[in-house]
Amino acid sequence: MTGSAAVPPVPPWASRLLLARGLRGFADGFIAVLLPAHLQAQGLSLLQVGLIATLTLTGSALATLALGALGHRWPAPRLLRAAALLMAATGLGFAGLAGFWPLALVAFVGTLNPSSGDVSVFLPIEHARIAAAAEGDARTRLFARYALVGSLSAACGALASGLPLLLHERFGLALPAALRLMFVAYAAIGVAVWLLYAGLPSRAATAEVAPAPLRRSRPAVLTLAALFSVDAFAGGLIVNALLSAWLQQRFGLSLAEAGRFFFWTGLLGTLSQWLAPRLAARIGLVNTMVWTHVPSNLLLMAAALAPAWPQAAVLLLARSLLSQMDVPARSAFVMAVVTPPERAAAASFTAVPRSLAASLGPSLGAALLAAGWPAAPLLLCGALKTGYDLALWWRFRGTLPSG
Repeated sequence: MTGSAAVPPVPPWASRLLLARGLRGFADGFIAVLLPAHLQAQGLSLLQVGLIATLTLTGSALATLALGALGHRWPAPRLLRAAALLMAATGLGFAGLAGFWPLALVAFVGTLNPSSGDVSVFLPIEHARIAAAAEGDARTRLFARYALVGSLSAACGALASGLPLLLHERFGLALPAALRLMFVAYAAIGVAVWLLYAGLPSRAATAEVAPAPLRRSRPAVLTLAALFSVDAFAGGLIVNALLSAWLQQRFGLSLAEAGRFFFWTGLLGTLSQWLAPRLAARIGLVNTMVWTHVPSNLLLMAAALAPAWPQAAVLLLARSLLSQMDVPARSAFVMAVVTPPERAAAASFTAVPRSLAASLGPSLGAALLAAGWPAAPLLLCGALKTGYDLALWWRFRGTLPSG
């Protein structure tokens, strides 16, 4: 058969990771929409909602940091199974507890994700193992598949966020109780993810090299970590939980309407991630990251100033078509510019600063919303992300991945 090169098949162990990523994405999708409603139903203020979102991201960052420093002592499947059990415990904690401080403690030690992307402790372990399955363009395609599964599942999860309202209106279940049921569902998904991880081999592939600390690749990784931190802080200003609150506050959207909106943005984000490896094969990973991100930032800033919901919706949907193209390209680029033994360390050292920086954003974003400046988080996010994109292009535009 002539034409394009055949895409290598996904190994069985990678298929389990892809399915686990899909289940986690589905859970994250409905939790990000429902979290502010659930917390406000418990009597928490919008500022406290932002603080809990900050604590979830801070806890994930510290857990990832510990993983980077100590994770080599245990097999990756064991670490993933422990994280899945923690996911189940997190869902039960949010379903059964009330009050700011108990929920804040669970948020800090748990796996809750208030954002549209994966910022959890699962990420560096899965990235390092997936990177061992392919090289070059094939690796980019595999990372795109991983990101696509997560994005599509998160979109479906956002659509499922209308279930509590349905249970309330059709079956008379009190809305706070219906919201708690969704966190029970989150815990059940954690158990299902544990079962998937239970079937993973101890090594990702027979040729997988033993992990090693950063040495030769340290300068590039530290620079990338610093740049990614700016991007993550900006994204933290409008994590999906806060964007959901913004939509309800600014335009009066219901939970079901907000869920439908995030479903469509998730579908468009999935399409953008599907297109990313094709674009990267033509213009390169760095150009794909930068020159799709800048227009999406401008669309976000325009949406912040839109006078009515129809105009804002069009701008935000258009942004979604571009804003996720950098995700698989970024993951593949990090894995490609480091040596194979350094991949696990590189994944952790780029994920930790991202998570720490992202954790600062929700509190500031919520404070700006509570202060009556609804456009400010979106405008600040767009400006910071544009600065990050230009700095990334300037620093790495001539860097060729090693394959």
